[in-house]
Amino acid sequence: MTPEPPDDPCPQPPLEPQLEDCCGSGCVVCVFDVYQMARERYLVRLAAWQARHSGQDCPAQGGGT
Repeated sequence: MTPEPPDDPCPQPPLEPQLEDCCGSGCVVCVFDVYQMARERYLVRLAAWQARHSGQDCPAQGGGT
């Protein structure tokens, strides 16, 4: 009997904020800055996941990137 693989779900991308999510006050860290940082972290996690899974795409995302 083959052991089950460890739980290793594909990372999910962050939700992109809508224009109205920004208050327009010139915040030091805007919601769009937070999104960009989260997107960069996501792309790193996605590349690592794809490396562990022989470069396959995330099934739920239809391509991932």
